Amino acid sequence: MADKAAVVIGAGDALGGAIARRFAREGYAAVIVRRHADQLEDLATAVRNGGGEAHPFGVDARQEDQMVSLFERVEAEIAPVEVCVFNIGANVRFPIAETTARVYFKVWEMAAFSGFLAGREAARRMTPRGRGTILFTGATASVRGRDGFAAFAGAKHALRALAQSMARELGPQGIHVAHTIIDGAIDTAWIRENFPDRYAAKEHDGILNPDHIAEAYWMLHAQPRDAWTHELDLRPWTESF
Repeated sequence: MADKAAVVIGAGDALGGAIARRFAREGYAAVIVRRHADQLEDLATAVRNGGGEAHPFGVDARQEDQMVSLFERVEAEIAPVEVCVFNIGANVRFPIAETTARVYFKVWEMAAFSGFLAGREAARRMTPRGRGTILFTGATASVRGRDGFAAFAGAKHALRALAQSMARELGPQGIHVAHTIIDGAIDTAWIRENFPDRYAAKEHDGILNPDHIAEAYWMLHAQPRDAWTHELDLRPWTESF
């Protein structure tokens, strides 16, 4: 078994993957999680090619039994969970009159309820040891609702409230809980293909580089506990706020 594990839930091709690679470089067993395990093969290979340790898991983060089993297996078979990163997005846009109950509930499940399951299971393992870091990825919608984003903003506001409550409860027990607000477009294939004009801003550092965001996540974990950050916002220099 490794000495310590970093569990990244929502380990996609951009930010989640960058976070997993960053922690793997520091000697953490990267436990990479998304719904379909076959979509993790490239990331697992990249982590291992960089000299790191990768363990892919196909898990539906909305399902309590699957999340409980995930953390049980990691602790029993891989390493103690030292870091848990919740990085599921669920960004959708619908006019309020066209937002069905199914859409609203599904977005809440993905971006809020699954965050609760991840945070709870991580806390259950970390609390007896008196240490650990739990990081939640937020968005502009975490602090400001826009037209068409009722479902996404509602879920992200809920995730932020969860992080605040957990930080106040778990901080005195030695567990660092932090929430990041990613305020801007991230350099991803989806942005490149669907918003070419916005992607063009990459030429002058106008969109966020996933590796640079991951560096901030590592910084949060490495902070001494006499100077913990709870909320960190990251945006390109061109982004208004």
